[in-house]
Amino acid sequence: MSTTIRGQEHTAGARPAAENSEPEAAAHVRELFGSIAPTYDRLNHLLSFGLDRRWWRRTASTFNAILARPEACVLDICCGTGDLTAALLAKRPTNPEAEPLIGLDFSPQMLHLAEHKYAGANVRWTEGDAMALPFPDNSVDLVTSAFGFRNLTNYAAGLAEIHRVLRPGGSIGILECNQPTGLSGAFYNLYFHRVLPVVGGWISGERAAYEYLPASVRRFPRPPRMLQLMREAGFTNCAWDGYLLHAAGLYRGVKP
Repeated sequence: MSTTIRGQEHTAGARPAAENSEPEAAAHVRELFGSIAPTYDRLNHLLSFGLDRRWWRRTASTFNAILARPEACVLDICCGTGDLTAALLAKRPTNPEAEPLIGLDFSPQMLHLAEHKYAGANVRWTEGDAMALPFPDNSVDLVTSAFGFRNLTNYAAGLAEIHRVLRPGGSIGILECNQPTGLSGAFYNLYFHRVLPVVGGWISGERAAYEYLPASVRRFPRPPRMLQLMREAGFTNCAWDGYLLHAAGLYRGVKP
């Protein structure tokens, strides 16, 4: 386990209130996301200036080759209200025999919204824990996550669990926030750590949740360390594609 100070990265996993155990942290994260579910979509679009939609589409396009195969098993973990899941689905063939995508989240409130937004979509919405995926070994062709992986309570164990369920040759794609450096980083920090909690808290009525979100980005490993964790979990061809001045980016790799 790695811990650091003064805003540098940790690798143990999310700790919304410096909890001493992973189960306590997981329960708190679930509670926070359940509380902001009603305003989650509106705030995501507002606070990202609408760029989140572009990032979902760009992530989905990265995996065109897998998504084009109607028999491919595709799992979107920490799916929230289902927007990345829908972007992935848009790349699927309109073949009626195509396997449904699986959108998994541990928040029933988020899944309820996903089911309502994308009613009739070829998706199997599943309540479950990304740290203990309810799927057999070597059974999934692609596992993705958009802005949810950093909420796992143990990053290394989360990667190992994804590696377990992927088939040999299967791919991982994690779209996550990053903390840029330099002048752009200074402006980013001002916005993300000062403006976002105030605006998010005002609209949602849940200031604590929007204070946690920038704190979770500050805690999350930077790209070099995250890529190292992926390699340690057994992934190859690991890479990070930075988006928007490296304020976000896509981690990708392959199970050999």
